[in-house]
Amino acid sequence: MPSVAQKYDNYDLFLEDNIKKLILPYYNLQNSSVTQIKFKDTEKQRAVYKIESSKGTFCLKKVYFNAKELLFVYSAIEWLYRNNINVPRLLPTVSGSRFVEINNMLFILTPWIDGEKCNYDNINNIIDSATNLAHMHISTKRFIPIEGSSKRYGLENIHTSTQKHFEQLLTSSNMAFIYKDKFSKTFLQNFDTNIYLAKLSLQVSSSINMNNLKVSLCHGDYVNKNIIFEKDNKLWVIDFDKCKMDYCVHDISYFLRRLLKRDNTKWDLEIAINSLNSYHSIHPLSLDEYKYILVYLAFPQKYWKLSRDYYNNIKKCNKNSFCKLLDKAVSKNDYQKEFINAFKDYIQNKFKAQL
Repeated sequence: MPSVAQKYDNYDLFLEDNIKKLILPYYNLQNSSVTQIKFKDTEKQRAVYKIESSKGTFCLKKVYFNAKELLFVYSAIEWLYRNNINVPRLLPTVSGSRFVEINNMLFILTPWIDGEKCNYDNINNIIDSATNLAHMHISTKRFIPIEGSSKRYGLENIHTSTQKHFEQLLTSSNMAFIYKDKFSKTFLQNFDTNIYLAKLSLQVSSSINMNNLKVSLCHGDYVNKNIIFEKDNKLWVIDFDKCKMDYCVHDISYFLRRLLKRDNTKWDLEIAINSLNSYHSIHPLSLDEYKYILVYLAFPQKYWKLSRDYYNNIKKCNKNSFCKLLDKAVSKNDYQKEFINAFKDYIQNKFKAQL
């Protein structure tokens, strides 16, 4: 077993040979082959490796949070596993620990799930994913993490956050009139549609009764790369790094926004309704929860974020890159507006209520 006290430069530690030499012996996998799949050297530094051996294929991951947060994640995975949700469990080291710590970095090992990520062009994959999310939420309403875990909560007031973002949009519009550069011109050319969406979002958010939003353990990043289908169509959910106790509809809304903003499925009302019907049939949604989804999908997220970041960093940012990103963000504005108006009508008809 290697000495944990031995000093290694953190970047050297990420080299495949050093992973094999320093970390895999803790799992008795030192004779395995190691392939780095992902490395992100950001504030939340992370790395993923594929480990292949005679004992099987595994996923080794460097996480970006501390041991108490990892205990929460471990608790979540075990709870879901015991409620028949397919999740890759954290495998123990030879000493029974659920992680390896070297140079104040934590590494975990799970089985490698061999399959294809959820295909957003396959309606069956989408429906199965929505249904599975409903089962996850039902099974974790009374989730209690292991003692000693960090307390992870979302539960953000969507009206408060929408109000804040709306005001930032107005600030950006003032900055655009001042700078009048290429980015600003594109921003202002598309302002009417985006401020319409933002106003509608703010208006509906003010009427949401937050007490009517159900709470459960939420994945936090329930998107296609984390939803894996094996060849027999068995669905697995991976990567619980962002899981927390939160409003169930935050998970659903995040899933839908990622799905609907794509070119092939751009703001397709039928896909959205079919997904929600599948979820609703397992875990019924209230009017306030539908309002939340409407607010989340209506607010021009990318337009707001790009403009905020641009004007906050205008003296040192890559202006051409921001312009390209803004062009892409506004290219589907009309589709989003049409979708939101139709979705609002759908909710009003479904609940016989005026929004």
